This record gives sequence, C-alpha cells and structure tokens, in this order.
Amino acid sequence: MRPDIAVTWSPAGERWAWAEVDLDAVVHNVAVLRAAVSPAAVWAVVKADGYGHGAVEVARAALDAGAGGLCVALVQEAARLRAAGIDAPILVLSEQPPDQLADAVRLGVVSTVCSTAQLDALEAAGAATHRVHLKVDTGMHRVGCPPEQAVALAQSIERRPALVLDGVFTHLAVADEPADPFTARQLARFDTVLSELAAAGIDPGRRHAANSAGALAHPRARLDLVRVGIAAYGVEPGRGVEHLCRELRPAMSLRARVSHVKPVAAGERISYGLRHAFAHDTVVATVPIGYADGVPRRLFETHGEVLVGSRRCPIVGVVTMDQLMVDVGHGADVRVGDRVTLLGADGDERIRPEDWAERLGTIGYEVVCGISARVARHHSRRGVVDSRS
Repeated sequence: MRPDIAVTWSPAGERWAWAEVDLDAVVHNVAVLRAAVSPAAVWAVVKADGYGHGAVEVARAALDAGAGGLCVALVQEAARLRAAGIDAPILVLSEQPPDQLADAVRLGVVSTVCSTAQLDALEAAGAATHRVHLKVDTGMHRVGCPPEQAVALAQSIERRPALVLDGVFTHLAVADEPADPFTARQLARFDTVLSELAAAGIDPGRRHAANSAGALAHPRARLDLVRVGIAAYGVEPGRGVEHLCRELRPAMSLRARVSHVKPVAAGERISYGLRHAFAHDTVVATVPIGYADGVPRRLFETHGEVLVGSRRCPIVGVVTMDQLMVDVGHGADVRVGDRVTLLGADGDERIRPEDWAERLGTIGYEVVCGISARVARHHSRRGVVDSRS
C-alpha cells in the first residue's frame, strides 16, 4: 500500500464517501425538456431535497435554464428555497396541515387545494389574494377532488376574495407505460372538467397534467406547463420511456475511496452471515460506505457492481451499515485511497441509478432519493466545485 496516497477530492477531515452533482447536467436536461414540450412551460420538481441532489442548488440551475417555476411536496421545502433567496413561483403539490398554512401564505407559495376544508383553512390562516391550484383526481386515486366536484370547488374559490384560482391540474398514474390506454382516459376526464369549467365561465388558469413521463411520451398532456421531476436529474421515469431519454445526462455520481485491502484465500467467506464464499484466491477491497448511506443491503444478492479504476468489480458479502466489500481480483493493483464509483462514470464504464433499480426491483427515483444526508454533496457547475453542501 502506498503511504503517500493523495486524496484529490475531499477536504481535510471529510470521510471517504461523497456524491458529486453536476449542475451543468441539470441545466442541459431542463433545456432539452423545454425544447421537447414547447410552448408549454417547464416547472422543476425539487421535492425531497431535489431527489437527493440538493434542492437549492438544483432549483437555481433549473431556473437559470429557463424553468418557469418550482414544485415541492411540503411547506418546509418551500421555506428552505425562500430562505436561500429564491423568489420564483413555488407550487406545493398537495394540501397541507392547517397549522402550516400561515407559513404557506407568508412565503407566497401556490397552494394545492381539493377540498372546502382547505379553502376555509387558508382563509383562516390570513390568505389575501393567495394563489391556489385545484387538483382533480382523474383516476390515480391518491389525492384530488372527484371530477364531478371540480366546478363547485372552483366556484367556491372564486367567491372568496382571499383566494385566486391560478391553475387546475391532475396527475397521471401510468404515463411511463405509453401503450396503456389509461392515460388517455385520464386526459379525457380532465378535458371534461376543463370544458365544464369553461361552460361555467371559470378561467382555470394554468392547466397541467404531465409529470416527466407524461411530458416526454404524451404530447396531449403538456397543456400549459409540465411538472418535470426525475428527468431533470437525467434519470429515466420508467423503462417504457427509456428511448425518449437518450439526450438526458445523469446529474449524480456516488463515489468513495478504498479504505482497506487484503488477500483472501479460496474457501474463505465474508461479511455478516458469511453468505459469500470465494472460489479462488483473490484480493478484497473494503469501501467505507453502506446501507446507512443509501447502498441497499441486498445489492450484493442481486450481483451489484462498482467501478474500481474503470473496471467492474462485484460486491461480495452483505452490504453492512457503513462498509461494503468488493472482489477486485487476484493480483489486482488496488490500494488504499483508490477511487471507487458506485453510481456514475469511470472511463468508458458507467453505472446508472436505473441499473441498481433493475437489480433491486425498484425505480431510479428510489435509488437517488435514498442516498442519505450523511453523504456530502459536492455541486459543480462549469468546472467550479462547491463542497460546502
């Protein structure tokens, strides 16, 4: 092992595991999506700390790339953006607890409503010409008002001077499966609601239905704006729309450094449960990142790999809370401090969130959102690195 190994990325005292977030990739992706959906506007979804990428940094990059607004899940997420000086429109995507609505009003967010109770609560919270978007449930059955109640709710909004109907929207359940006819049925139901609003003399404001998959695969769903989440981060929304994501660039890489190297003899077993036995003499590298950091414990069972010096190497043994082990091969010249890529590119090789998702029976969203907060995020843009995250 080399005593003079240099740590070329991490500041002194920082652990040997980190995530790199390429904000230029976010800018690129938003530009690609804007071109694809024009003349509809793109609003970037930055909930869940920007899908694990850093909400404030991603929001700024998306807005710089021409996004017309932002979307979050929680009032607290909107508060963080406002505290960072971001004054763009922010849509909170679902109704919020009544005791948080005073903050929503103070922050000047756009509130989602789908019940008379939320309208009452917003008025009680001090709303004054507070913008709201009416959400209609066209078949996903998560949240939203029934289509037959939409006109009455819109009329109730219009009767309240404290509130302004700024938009009407719905959410698509299977947009990532373009052949499924259910998306067309949802859009037809939404069209009916919009027609009924028009017949009642109600201006719906901004009409929107499309998530990332809807924006890419269903031109009819684009309407006035699209709510783009996972595609802005360069991760495909589903296998059914993979062919529409080729211009997108993944924004996140997950890296670490080798912390220990040891030879292991044939027949030895490794990690908790001793569930992996070595068929041949080999060399094992320990990497100081584990399931507490968002690397799933069972990634080993599904033949997960990492890149070491641009070589694919298998994870061996159960991933532990803070560490995992990698078979780097007999005679390999791997040393303490060498870089390991868990997600991202090294040389000509790349491991994508979608690769983990396919192995684990999940989706790329869960992979990137699952990288925990104890993994430092290093944001870069045009070659400038901000490692304060």
